[in-house]
Amino acid sequence: MLAIIPTRASVGLAAPEVVVEVHLSNGLPGLAIVGLPEAAVKESRERVRSALINAGFEFPAKRITLNLAPADLPKEGGRFDLPIALGILVASGQIPQEAVGNLECVGELALDGQLRAVTGVLPAALAVADAGRQLLLPTANADEAALAGDLEVLPVSSLLEVVAHLTGERRITPHQLAEPPAATVAAADLCDVRGQHQARRALEVAAAGGHNLLFAGPPGTGKTMLASRLASILPPLTESESLEVAAIRSVCGLDILERWGQRPFRAPHHGASPAALVGGGSRPRPGEISLAHQGVLFLDELPEFDRKVLEAMREPLESGRVHIARASHQREYPARFQLVAAMNPCPCGHLGDPRQQCSCTPNQIQRYQARLSGPLLDRIDLQIEVPALPAEQLTAKTQGENSETVRARVMAARKIQYARGGLNAHLSTSELESACALGDDERAWLSGVLARLNLSARAYHRVLKVARTIADLNGEAKVEKGALMEAIGYRQLDRMMGRGV
Repeated sequence: MLAIIPTRASVGLAAPEVVVEVHLSNGLPGLAIVGLPEAAVKESRERVRSALINAGFEFPAKRITLNLAPADLPKEGGRFDLPIALGILVASGQIPQEAVGNLECVGELALDGQLRAVTGVLPAALAVADAGRQLLLPTANADEAALAGDLEVLPVSSLLEVVAHLTGERRITPHQLAEPPAATVAAADLCDVRGQHQARRALEVAAAGGHNLLFAGPPGTGKTMLASRLASILPPLTESESLEVAAIRSVCGLDILERWGQRPFRAPHHGASPAALVGGGSRPRPGEISLAHQGVLFLDELPEFDRKVLEAMREPLESGRVHIARASHQREYPARFQLVAAMNPCPCGHLGDPRQQCSCTPNQIQRYQARLSGPLLDRIDLQIEVPALPAEQLTAKTQGENSETVRARVMAARKIQYARGGLNAHLSTSELESACALGDDERAWLSGVLARLNLSARAYHRVLKVARTIADLNGEAKVEKGALMEAIGYRQLDRMMGRGV
Protein backbone atom coordinates (compact mmCIF):
# COMPACT_ATOMS: atom_id res chain seq x y z
CA MET A 1 0.00 0.00 0.00
CA LEU A 2 1.16 3.54 -0.75
CA ALA A 3 0.73 6.63 1.46
CA ILE A 4 1.62 10.24 0.59
CA ILE A 5 2.22 12.93 3.27
CA PRO A 6 3.30 16.49 2.32
CA THR A 7 5.77 18.40 4.48
CA ARG A 8 8.37 21.19 4.14
CA ALA A 9 12.16 21.22 3.98
CA SER A 10 14.35 24.08 5.20
CA VAL A 11 16.61 25.53 2.48
CA GLY A 12 17.96 28.90 3.57
CA LEU A 13 14.91 31.09 4.08
CA ALA A 14 12.85 29.01 1.65
CA ALA A 15 10.64 26.07 2.58
CA PRO A 16 10.17 23.93 -0.54
CA GLU A 17 7.53 21.21 -0.44
CA VAL A 18 8.70 17.67 0.20
CA VAL A 19 6.40 14.70 -0.39
CA VAL A 20 6.94 11.71 1.91
CA GLU A 21 5.96 8.57 0.01
CA VAL A 22 5.64 5.37 2.05
CA HIS A 23 5.27 1.97 0.41
CA LEU A 24 4.71 -1.34 2.23
CA SER A 25 5.47 -4.59 0.46
CA ASN A 26 6.08 -8.25 1.22
CA GLY A 27 9.61 -9.34 1.96
CA LEU A 28 12.10 -9.26 4.78
CA PRO A 29 11.10 -6.64 7.41
CA GLY A 30 13.13 -3.47 7.10
CA LEU A 31 12.96 0.27 6.48
CA ALA A 32 14.88 2.04 3.72
CA ILE A 33 14.94 5.82 3.23
CA VAL A 34 15.78 7.26 -0.20
CA GLY A 35 15.65 10.78 -1.61
CA LEU A 36 18.98 12.35 -0.57
CA PRO A 37 18.51 12.13 3.23
CA GLU A 38 21.32 13.36 5.47
CA ALA A 39 22.46 11.65 8.67
CA ALA A 40 19.77 13.10 10.97
CA VAL A 41 17.04 12.00 8.54
CA LYS A 42 18.47 8.47 8.25
CA GLU A 43 18.42 8.24 12.05
CA SER A 44 14.68 8.99 12.04
CA ARG A 45 13.97 5.32 11.27
CA GLU A 46 14.92 4.38 14.85
CA ARG A 47 13.10 7.35 16.41
CA VAL A 48 9.94 6.63 14.41
CA ARG A 49 10.02 2.91 15.20
CA SER A 50 10.35 3.49 18.96
CA ALA A 51 7.78 6.32 18.96
CA LEU A 52 5.14 4.18 17.19
CA ILE A 53 5.66 1.19 19.48
CA ASN A 54 5.76 3.22 22.72
CA ALA A 55 2.62 5.12 21.67
CA GLY A 56 0.75 1.81 21.31
CA PHE A 57 0.70 1.55 17.50
CA GLU A 58 1.80 -1.34 15.36
CA PHE A 59 5.04 -1.09 13.47
CA PRO A 60 4.45 -3.13 10.28
CA ALA A 61 6.55 -6.27 9.95
CA LYS A 62 6.99 -5.65 6.23
CA ARG A 63 9.46 -4.14 3.85
CA ILE A 64 9.01 -0.34 4.13
CA THR A 65 10.37 2.01 1.49
CA LEU A 66 10.38 5.76 2.22
CA ASN A 67 10.96 8.22 -0.60
CA LEU A 68 11.48 11.92 0.15
CA ALA A 69 10.69 13.69 -3.11
CA PRO A 70 12.10 15.59 -4.93
CA ALA A 71 15.15 13.35 -4.82
CA ASP A 72 17.68 16.08 -5.72
CA LEU A 73 16.79 18.31 -2.74
CA PRO A 74 18.98 17.70 0.36
CA LYS A 75 16.94 16.86 3.48
CA GLU A 76 18.31 17.52 6.94
CA GLY A 77 17.18 17.59 10.56
CA GLY A 78 14.48 15.77 12.50
CA ARG A 79 11.58 17.72 11.00
CA PHE A 80 10.55 14.72 8.84
CA ASP A 81 9.89 12.36 11.80
CA LEU A 82 6.19 13.19 12.11
CA PRO A 83 5.32 12.94 8.40
CA ILE A 84 7.25 9.66 8.17
CA ALA A 85 5.35 8.23 11.16
CA LEU A 86 2.00 9.34 9.73
CA GLY A 87 2.93 7.86 6.37
CA ILE A 88 3.62 4.48 7.97
CA LEU A 89 0.31 4.61 9.89
CA VAL A 90 -1.61 5.47 6.71
CA ALA A 91 0.16 2.85 4.58
CA SER A 92 -0.53 0.17 7.21
CA GLY A 93 -4.22 1.10 7.41
CA GLN A 94 -4.16 2.44 10.98
CA ILE A 95 -5.23 5.90 9.70
CA PRO A 96 -7.37 6.51 6.59
CA GLN A 97 -5.61 8.35 3.74
CA GLU A 98 -8.43 10.89 3.39
CA ALA A 99 -7.80 12.08 6.98
CA VAL A 100 -4.54 13.74 5.86
CA GLY A 101 -5.82 15.11 2.56
CA ASN A 102 -5.40 18.88 3.16
CA LEU A 103 -2.69 18.67 5.80
CA GLU A 104 1.02 19.35 6.03
CA CYS A 105 3.08 18.51 9.08
CA VAL A 106 6.56 18.93 10.57
CA GLY A 107 7.98 17.77 13.88
CA GLU A 108 10.65 15.71 15.58
CA LEU A 109 9.60 12.65 17.57
CA ALA A 110 10.96 11.58 20.94
CA LEU A 111 11.23 7.86 21.62
CA ASP A 112 8.06 7.92 23.75
CA GLY A 113 5.99 9.54 20.98
CA GLN A 114 6.16 13.12 22.26
CA LEU A 115 6.80 15.91 19.76
CA ARG A 116 9.78 18.25 19.98
CA ALA A 117 10.13 21.69 18.44
CA VAL A 118 12.09 22.21 15.22
CA THR A 119 13.80 25.26 13.76
CA GLY A 120 12.78 27.18 10.65
CA VAL A 121 9.03 26.87 11.27
CA LEU A 122 8.08 30.42 10.23
CA PRO A 123 9.27 30.06 6.59
CA ALA A 124 7.44 26.73 6.42
CA ALA A 125 4.27 28.28 7.87
CA LEU A 126 4.34 31.11 5.33
CA ALA A 127 4.72 28.58 2.50
CA VAL A 128 1.86 26.41 3.83
CA ALA A 129 -0.37 29.48 4.13
CA ASP A 130 0.32 30.31 0.46
CA ALA A 131 -0.61 26.73 -0.46
CA GLY A 132 -3.94 27.02 1.42
CA ARG A 133 -3.39 23.96 3.65
CA GLN A 134 -3.46 23.23 7.38
CA LEU A 135 -0.22 22.87 9.33
CA LEU A 136 0.21 20.22 12.04
CA LEU A 137 3.25 20.85 14.22
CA PRO A 138 4.63 20.66 17.80
CA THR A 139 2.89 22.83 20.40
CA ALA A 140 6.17 24.62 21.15
CA ASN A 141 6.19 25.99 17.58
CA ALA A 142 2.53 27.08 17.52
CA ASP A 143 3.03 30.77 18.36
CA GLU A 144 5.74 31.10 15.74
CA ALA A 145 3.60 29.47 13.03
CA ALA A 146 0.59 31.64 13.94
CA LEU A 147 2.56 34.72 12.85
CA ALA A 148 2.05 33.57 9.25
CA GLY A 149 -1.41 35.11 9.31
CA ASP A 150 -4.14 33.34 7.35
CA LEU A 151 -3.12 29.81 8.35
CA GLU A 152 -4.88 27.08 10.31
CA VAL A 153 -2.30 25.95 12.87
CA LEU A 154 -2.93 22.64 14.65
CA PRO A 155 -0.60 22.27 17.67
CA VAL A 156 0.02 18.79 19.07
CA SER A 157 2.24 17.50 21.86
CA SER A 158 2.29 13.77 21.06
CA LEU A 159 1.70 11.21 18.33
CA LEU A 160 -1.42 10.02 20.20
CA GLU A 161 -2.95 13.50 19.89
CA VAL A 162 -2.20 13.54 16.16
CA VAL A 163 -3.97 10.21 15.57
CA ALA A 164 -6.92 11.17 17.81
CA HIS A 165 -7.40 14.33 15.73
CA LEU A 166 -7.12 12.58 12.38
CA THR A 167 -9.53 9.78 13.34
CA GLY A 168 -12.04 12.28 14.76
CA GLU A 169 -11.84 11.03 18.36
CA ARG A 170 -10.60 14.36 19.75
CA ARG A 171 -10.36 17.29 17.37
CA ILE A 172 -7.66 19.92 17.90
CA THR A 173 -8.71 23.55 18.16
CA PRO A 174 -6.75 25.73 15.71
CA HIS A 175 -4.20 27.85 17.52
CA GLN A 176 -4.27 31.63 17.52
CA LEU A 177 -2.06 34.13 19.28
CA ALA A 178 -3.62 35.53 22.44
CA GLU A 179 -2.70 38.97 21.14
CA PRO A 180 -0.56 40.18 18.24
CA PRO A 181 3.08 40.72 19.21
CA ALA A 182 3.72 44.32 20.16
CA ALA A 183 6.72 46.19 18.84
CA THR A 184 9.30 46.80 21.55
CA VAL A 185 11.35 49.97 21.91
CA ALA A 186 15.11 50.05 22.37
CA ALA A 187 16.03 50.93 25.94
CA ALA A 188 19.17 52.91 25.07
CA ASP A 189 18.38 56.58 24.39
CA LEU A 190 20.44 59.17 22.54
CA CYS A 191 19.97 61.71 25.33
CA ASP A 192 22.46 59.66 27.40
CA VAL A 193 25.29 60.94 25.17
CA ARG A 194 27.02 64.07 26.47
CA GLY A 195 28.53 66.52 23.96
CA GLN A 196 29.87 65.02 20.69
CA HIS A 197 27.54 67.20 18.61
CA GLN A 198 29.14 66.35 15.27
CA ALA A 199 29.05 62.61 16.01
CA ARG A 200 25.38 62.87 17.00
CA ARG A 201 24.63 64.73 13.77
CA ALA A 202 26.48 62.06 11.77
CA LEU A 203 24.44 59.38 13.54
CA GLU A 204 21.24 61.16 12.51
CA VAL A 205 22.40 61.49 8.89
CA ALA A 206 23.34 57.80 8.82
CA ALA A 207 19.94 56.80 10.20
CA ALA A 208 18.06 59.03 7.76
CA GLY A 209 19.78 57.73 4.61
CA GLY A 210 20.77 54.18 5.63
CA HIS A 211 24.48 55.03 5.40
CA ASN A 212 27.45 53.14 6.85
CA LEU A 213 29.37 54.91 9.59
CA LEU A 214 32.82 54.76 11.20
CA PHE A 215 33.73 56.37 14.53
CA ALA A 216 37.43 56.84 15.27
CA GLY A 217 39.01 58.29 18.37
CA PRO A 218 40.78 57.55 21.65
CA PRO A 219 39.36 55.05 24.17
CA GLY A 220 36.53 56.20 26.38
CA THR A 221 35.18 58.98 24.15
CA GLY A 222 31.73 57.43 23.61
CA LYS A 223 32.14 55.57 20.31
CA THR A 224 30.39 52.41 21.52
CA MET A 225 27.68 54.40 23.29
CA LEU A 226 26.93 56.34 20.11
CA ALA A 227 26.83 53.21 17.97
CA SER A 228 24.46 51.44 20.36
CA ARG A 229 22.01 54.37 20.06
CA LEU A 230 21.62 54.11 16.27
CA ALA A 231 18.89 51.47 16.47
CA SER A 232 16.89 53.74 18.80
CA ILE A 233 16.55 56.51 16.17
CA LEU A 234 15.67 54.19 13.29
CA PRO A 235 11.98 53.78 12.34
CA PRO A 236 10.28 50.65 13.72
CA LEU A 237 10.07 47.66 11.43
CA THR A 238 7.03 47.27 9.23
CA GLU A 239 5.03 44.03 9.45
CA SER A 240 6.68 42.55 6.37
CA GLU A 241 10.15 43.55 7.63
CA SER A 242 9.38 42.04 11.04
CA LEU A 243 8.42 38.74 9.40
CA GLU A 244 11.60 38.78 7.31
CA VAL A 245 13.77 39.37 10.38
CA ALA A 246 11.82 36.75 12.32
CA ALA A 247 12.31 34.19 9.53
CA ILE A 248 16.10 34.59 9.76
CA ARG A 249 16.00 34.18 13.54
CA SER A 250 13.76 31.14 13.13
CA VAL A 251 16.23 29.41 10.81
CA CYS A 252 18.97 30.10 13.38
CA GLY A 253 16.88 28.69 16.22
CA LEU A 254 16.59 32.05 18.04
CA ASP A 255 13.55 33.43 19.86
CA ILE A 256 11.64 35.44 17.26
CA LEU A 257 9.35 37.30 19.69
CA GLU A 258 12.16 38.57 21.94
CA ARG A 259 12.77 41.77 19.93
CA TRP A 260 9.67 41.80 17.73
CA GLY A 261 9.35 44.95 15.63
CA GLN A 262 12.72 46.26 16.83
CA ARG A 263 15.67 46.82 14.52
CA PRO A 264 18.30 44.11 15.04
CA PHE A 265 21.55 45.19 16.67
CA ARG A 266 24.38 42.68 16.34
CA ALA A 267 27.83 43.22 17.83
CA PRO A 268 30.11 40.22 17.11
CA HIS A 269 33.51 39.91 18.79
CA HIS A 270 36.55 40.79 16.70
CA GLY A 271 37.66 37.15 16.86
CA ALA A 272 34.70 36.07 14.71
CA SER A 273 35.50 33.82 11.76
CA PRO A 274 34.36 34.52 8.18
CA ALA A 275 31.65 31.85 8.51
CA ALA A 276 30.39 33.39 11.77
CA LEU A 277 30.21 36.89 10.32
CA VAL A 278 29.13 36.28 6.72
CA GLY A 279 27.58 32.83 7.06
CA GLY A 280 28.70 29.39 6.01
CA GLY A 281 29.58 25.99 7.39
CA SER A 282 29.18 22.53 5.88
CA ARG A 283 25.44 23.14 6.06
CA PRO A 284 25.36 26.89 5.33
CA ARG A 285 23.69 28.98 8.02
CA PRO A 286 23.12 32.73 8.23
CA GLY A 287 25.93 34.78 9.74
CA GLU A 288 25.91 37.97 11.77
CA ILE A 289 25.38 40.16 8.70
CA SER A 290 22.12 38.32 7.94
CA LEU A 291 21.02 38.44 11.58
CA ALA A 292 21.58 42.21 11.32
CA HIS A 293 19.31 42.42 8.24
CA GLN A 294 17.09 45.54 8.41
CA GLY A 295 19.14 46.67 11.40
CA VAL A 296 22.64 47.52 12.61
CA LEU A 297 25.89 45.55 12.54
CA PHE A 298 28.35 47.06 15.02
CA LEU A 299 32.02 46.12 14.67
CA ASP A 300 34.01 47.45 17.62
CA GLU A 301 37.81 47.61 17.34
CA LEU A 302 37.50 47.34 13.56
CA PRO A 303 41.24 46.90 12.74
CA GLU A 304 41.39 43.93 15.15
CA PHE A 305 39.12 41.87 12.89
CA ASP A 306 40.86 39.47 10.54
CA ARG A 307 41.35 41.14 7.17
CA LYS A 308 39.74 38.21 5.33
CA VAL A 309 36.65 38.65 7.49
CA LEU A 310 36.37 42.34 6.65
CA GLU A 311 36.98 41.83 2.95
CA ALA A 312 34.23 39.19 2.85
CA MET A 313 31.74 41.94 3.75
CA ARG A 314 32.50 44.10 0.74
CA GLU A 315 30.07 42.45 -1.66
CA PRO A 316 27.14 42.20 0.84
CA LEU A 317 27.63 45.89 1.67
CA GLU A 318 26.91 46.69 -1.97
CA SER A 319 24.28 44.09 -2.87
CA GLY A 320 22.41 43.61 0.41
CA ARG A 321 22.60 39.82 -0.02
CA VAL A 322 25.14 37.10 0.70
CA HIS A 323 25.55 34.07 -1.55
CA ILE A 324 27.13 30.95 -0.02
CA ALA A 325 28.18 28.23 -2.45
CA ARG A 326 29.11 24.65 -1.62
CA ALA A 327 29.88 21.71 -3.89
CA SER A 328 26.45 20.12 -3.46
CA HIS A 329 24.19 23.09 -2.71
CA GLN A 330 23.95 26.87 -2.51
CA ARG A 331 22.23 29.29 -0.17
CA GLU A 332 21.36 32.98 -0.42
CA TYR A 333 20.44 35.10 2.59
CA PRO A 334 19.40 38.76 2.86
CA ALA A 335 21.99 41.09 4.40
CA ARG A 336 20.69 44.66 4.03
CA PHE A 337 22.27 46.09 7.18
CA GLN A 338 23.87 49.33 8.31
CA LEU A 339 27.50 48.95 9.22
CA VAL A 340 28.61 51.00 12.23
CA ALA A 341 32.24 50.54 13.23
CA ALA A 342 34.53 51.96 15.88
CA MET A 343 38.30 52.07 16.03
CA ASN A 344 41.24 53.64 17.78
CA PRO A 345 43.61 55.74 15.63
CA CYS A 346 46.66 53.67 16.68
CA PRO A 347 47.51 50.51 18.67
CA CYS A 348 47.72 52.34 22.01
CA GLY A 349 44.69 54.43 21.10
CA HIS A 350 46.05 57.84 22.05
CA LEU A 351 47.19 59.31 18.73
CA GLY A 352 45.91 62.91 18.79
CA ASP A 353 44.58 62.51 22.36
CA PRO A 354 45.30 65.65 24.42
CA ARG A 355 44.91 63.68 27.66
CA GLN A 356 47.75 61.21 27.06
CA GLN A 357 50.74 61.01 24.74
CA CYS A 358 50.82 58.34 22.06
CA SER A 359 53.50 55.68 22.65
CA CYS A 360 53.36 54.07 19.18
CA THR A 361 56.11 54.32 16.59
CA PRO A 362 55.26 55.58 13.07
CA ASN A 363 55.69 52.06 11.68
CA GLN A 364 53.29 50.62 14.26
CA ILE A 365 50.71 53.28 13.42
CA GLN A 366 51.09 52.68 9.69
CA ARG A 367 50.73 48.89 10.04
CA TYR A 368 47.70 49.29 12.29
CA GLN A 369 45.89 51.66 9.93
CA ALA A 370 46.82 49.54 6.89
CA ARG A 371 44.67 46.70 8.23
CA LEU A 372 41.69 48.51 6.69
CA SER A 373 41.74 48.36 2.90
CA GLY A 374 40.83 51.29 0.69
CA PRO A 375 37.91 49.46 -1.00
CA LEU A 376 36.37 48.72 2.41
CA LEU A 377 36.74 52.31 3.61
CA ASP A 378 35.23 53.58 0.35
CA ARG A 379 32.05 51.69 1.28
CA ILE A 380 31.77 53.56 4.61
CA ASP A 381 29.94 56.79 3.83
CA LEU A 382 30.62 58.74 7.02
CA GLN A 383 33.98 58.64 8.82
CA ILE A 384 33.85 60.72 11.98
CA GLU A 385 36.36 61.67 14.63
CA VAL A 386 35.11 61.29 18.20
CA PRO A 387 37.53 63.39 20.31
CA ALA A 388 38.01 63.33 24.06
CA LEU A 389 35.55 65.62 25.83
CA PRO A 390 36.52 68.40 28.27
CA ALA A 391 35.59 67.69 31.87
CA GLU A 392 32.95 70.46 31.92
CA GLN A 393 30.99 68.76 29.12
CA LEU A 394 31.12 65.36 30.83
CA THR A 395 29.78 66.77 34.10
CA ALA A 396 27.19 69.10 32.55
CA LYS A 397 23.57 68.53 33.61
CA THR A 398 22.13 69.48 30.24
CA GLN A 399 21.06 66.64 27.99
CA GLY A 400 20.90 66.49 24.23
CA GLU A 401 17.84 65.58 22.20
CA ASN A 402 16.27 62.23 22.99
CA SER A 403 15.86 59.40 20.50
CA GLU A 404 12.17 60.06 19.92
CA THR A 405 12.78 63.63 18.75
CA VAL A 406 15.60 62.62 16.41
CA ARG A 407 13.63 59.62 15.13
CA ALA A 408 10.81 61.92 14.04
CA ARG A 409 13.22 63.87 11.80
CA VAL A 410 14.70 60.62 10.48
CA MET A 411 11.26 59.28 9.55
CA ALA A 412 10.35 62.55 7.81
CA ALA A 413 13.55 62.39 5.72
CA ARG A 414 12.93 58.75 4.88
CA LYS A 415 9.41 59.54 3.75
CA ILE A 416 10.89 61.93 1.17
CA GLN A 417 13.31 59.24 -0.01
CA TYR A 418 10.67 56.52 -0.31
CA ALA A 419 8.65 58.89 -2.46
CA ARG A 420 11.66 58.97 -4.82
CA GLY A 421 11.93 55.18 -4.78
CA GLY A 422 14.22 54.16 -1.89
CA LEU A 423 16.83 55.13 0.68
CA ASN A 424 19.66 57.31 -0.57
CA ALA A 425 22.31 54.77 0.45
CA HIS A 426 20.79 52.25 -1.98
CA LEU A 427 20.42 54.51 -5.02
CA SER A 428 21.88 53.26 -8.29
CA THR A 429 24.16 55.50 -10.35
CA SER A 430 21.37 56.60 -12.68
CA GLU A 431 18.98 57.23 -9.77
CA LEU A 432 21.71 59.20 -7.98
CA GLU A 433 22.28 61.46 -10.98
CA SER A 434 18.57 62.21 -11.09
CA ALA A 435 18.17 62.79 -7.33
CA CYS A 436 21.37 64.87 -6.98
CA ALA A 437 21.32 67.07 -10.08
CA LEU A 438 23.95 69.71 -9.18
CA GLY A 439 24.14 73.24 -10.48
CA ASP A 440 27.19 74.45 -12.39
CA ASP A 441 28.68 76.22 -9.36
CA GLU A 442 28.20 73.23 -7.06
CA ARG A 443 29.62 70.84 -9.66
CA ALA A 444 32.73 72.99 -10.22
CA TRP A 445 33.34 73.37 -6.50
CA LEU A 446 32.91 69.65 -5.82
CA SER A 447 35.23 68.76 -8.71
CA GLY A 448 38.02 70.82 -7.19
CA VAL A 449 37.53 69.32 -3.73
CA LEU A 450 37.53 65.74 -5.05
CA ALA A 451 40.77 66.41 -6.93
CA ARG A 452 42.47 67.74 -3.78
CA LEU A 453 41.23 64.84 -1.63
CA ASN A 454 42.03 62.26 -4.32
CA LEU A 455 38.75 60.39 -3.72
CA SER A 456 37.72 57.39 -5.82
CA ALA A 457 34.62 57.28 -8.01
CA ARG A 458 32.85 55.18 -5.37
CA ALA A 459 33.74 57.73 -2.66
CA TYR A 460 32.42 60.51 -4.92
CA HIS A 461 29.06 58.74 -5.24
CA ARG A 462 29.00 58.18 -1.48
CA VAL A 463 29.53 61.90 -0.90
CA LEU A 464 26.61 62.70 -3.21
CA LYS A 465 24.36 60.24 -1.40
CA VAL A 466 25.21 61.72 1.99
CA ALA A 467 24.66 65.26 0.65
CA ARG A 468 21.25 64.20 -0.67
CA THR A 469 20.35 62.86 2.79
CA ILE A 470 21.46 66.11 4.45
CA ALA A 471 19.29 68.07 2.01
CA ASP A 472 16.34 65.79 2.84
CA LEU A 473 16.83 66.37 6.57
CA ASN A 474 16.93 70.10 5.90
CA GLY A 475 13.83 69.94 3.72
CA GLU A 476 15.69 71.18 0.64
CA ALA A 477 14.59 70.06 -2.81
CA LYS A 478 18.05 70.59 -4.36
CA VAL A 479 21.50 69.65 -3.08
CA GLU A 480 23.12 72.97 -2.25
CA LYS A 481 26.75 73.76 -1.54
CA GLY A 482 26.14 73.69 2.22
CA ALA A 483 25.00 70.05 2.07
CA LEU A 484 28.02 69.15 -0.06
CA MET A 485 30.39 70.83 2.38
CA GLU A 486 28.88 68.96 5.32
CA ALA A 487 29.06 65.66 3.42
CA ILE A 488 32.75 66.26 2.58
CA GLY A 489 33.32 67.05 6.26
CA TYR A 490 32.26 63.54 7.13
CA ARG A 491 35.22 62.08 5.18
CA GLN A 492 37.68 62.74 8.04
CA LEU A 493 39.68 59.54 8.07
CA ASP A 494 42.91 60.96 6.61
CA ARG A 495 43.05 63.90 8.99
CA MET A 496 42.07 62.08 12.16
CA MET A 497 44.62 59.33 11.53
CA GLY A 498 47.38 61.89 11.23
CA ARG A 499 48.10 61.30 7.54
CA GLY A 500 47.06 64.78 6.38
CA VAL A 501 45.17 65.75 3.24
